[in-house]
This record gives sequence, structure tokens and C-alpha cells, in this order.
Amino acid sequence: MGRRVKIPARVERIVSLAPNLTETLYALGLGDRIVGDTIYCDVPPEAKKKPHVGAPVNPSIEAIVAQRPDLVFATTAINRPETVDALDHLGIPVYTTDPHTVRGMIDSIGRIGDLVGAEQQGAELTARLNARLKSLQARLAGRPRVSVFFVVGLDPLITIGQKTFIADALSWAGARSVVVSTRNWPEFSFEGLAHLQPEYLIFSASYPGEGAVSGETLRNRPIWKDLRAVQQGHVAIVSDEIDRPDPGLIDAIEQLARDLHPDAFKSSAAARPDQVSLAGRIHRQTEGVCADRA
Repeated sequence: MGRRVKIPARVERIVSLAPNLTETLYALGLGDRIVGDTIYCDVPPEAKKKPHVGAPVNPSIEAIVAQRPDLVFATTAINRPETVDALDHLGIPVYTTDPHTVRGMIDSIGRIGDLVGAEQQGAELTARLNARLKSLQARLAGRPRVSVFFVVGLDPLITIGQKTFIADALSWAGARSVVVSTRNWPEFSFEGLAHLQPEYLIFSASYPGEGAVSGETLRNRPIWKDLRAVQQGHVAIVSDEIDRPDPGLIDAIEQLARDLHPDAFKSSAAARPDQVSLAGRIHRQTEGVCADRA
């Protein structure tokens, strides 16, 4: 970000200002060093027991200072420059992450590990994540990408542009958005959607629309019921991790790839031990580790 940050040789007390950074720190085995996070940090469950410093957009500077952090982690995605400037003015180092791609997210994990003296954990975690992406690429090799429409909002209808983090994640899952736009979150018309006829509609698990979304519910809605994807039941509900630049993103990509390309996974109905959900591994690794999370 063009800032010069002086980081202590030993980082023992960390404040995280974003859910994806909190999840990353736990995945690196550093949950015991987190002394504060935000009210939206909920993965793994232990993160909810940490002292909260407020919301990512407007955290309490006083609450952050009270935790006496050696280092604060922030992200350009949801944290404000004013927060970073205020902490910098108080002499509290803030390292800001800014990944825009899946590969960039993995590289960022390695850098975070290096910064806090967890080089080995960072190297091992990034190697596992890269191996899973490589395996996924091998499974999907030669298969055409499925055309999809990713629903961000309904009123108005909003989808994703080509340069968003989600678009890159879709590509890894063997999909491509039917909408070509240089805007990150373009509005779109239902008439245009009906004309494009994507093979799949994709909603996130916490989609803010009215009621649960499924192929069945959409078949009862005007306009939506005229889409071939709805008629064929091609509606995928993907984990919210699809828009979080953290290790759990790989889980979401693998899940979506299985939904869109089921034939590519017929030979492995059950997940191998090395592909168990990352969130589950984090939970088991951190159970009962530290009294302040009891």
C-alpha cells in the first residue's frame, strides 16, 4: 500500500480487524496470540470469544489500544484508511493485506506467517492450499467452463464484474460469469438475464433475499421460472467463504466445483483425509488451547 511499517522482532499480541484475517491467523495456529478481533469474526467459533474491538469499518481505537497489540492486521477490502492512520499516529504498527486473486490470497498467508515468526506454519499451509488447487485443476482439465450468473442482490439485480475476487474464484471452480463488465458490482436487468440463459445460477449461503433460495422456490417466482437453469434445478448455493480471501475459500471453490462438475468427482464420493474442511481442522486444533477462549 506504499506504507513503511516497522514490525517488532517478536509479535506476541495481535489484533485482527477483519474476519478473513482472523480465520487466517487461526489456520496458522496463532489463535492464542489474538488479543482482539471484530464483532463479525466468527470462524472458527473460538474467534467469537475473543475481546471485540468493534466492527471492521469503524472499530474503537481505544479498544484496540487497550489490548496493547504488537501488531494489527487490516485489509483494504473493508477497513478504512482513517483507522490505519489513527493507529499509526499512536505508534501501533498496522500491516494491510490487499489480495485480489486466489493465488494472491495464498501468497498473503505466507507473508503473514513470515511477519509473526510462523514461517514454517505459513509454508506448510500455503503448500497444502496450492496442492488442493493443483488437484482441482487436474480434475477439471479439458472440461468447458460452466456459464453462470452470480447473484449479489435482487432489488436491483446485481452481479459480479470480471475483476472481482469472486470472478477469479469461479474460474478455479470451472465456471465463468455470463456478464462481461469492468464494474465490480454491475446492475443487470432480468430481461438481459433471460436472454443470456446461464447454465447455473449461484447464490451465497447468506444471500440477503427474502426467504430461502432454491430451485424449487425460484420456480414459483415470475421471470425466474422462465430461466432454463431454474427449470433444470441448476441453482447452486455456495459457502460465504467464496468472497473471503482466507484459507476457507479453497473449501468453497471445491464445493462449487463439485456442484457444477459432478462427473469429475464421481471417483471420489468421500473426501480424502487431506481434504477435510479447513474450518473443522482449525476447530480441532484450537479446542481448549488457551484459557482466554474457554
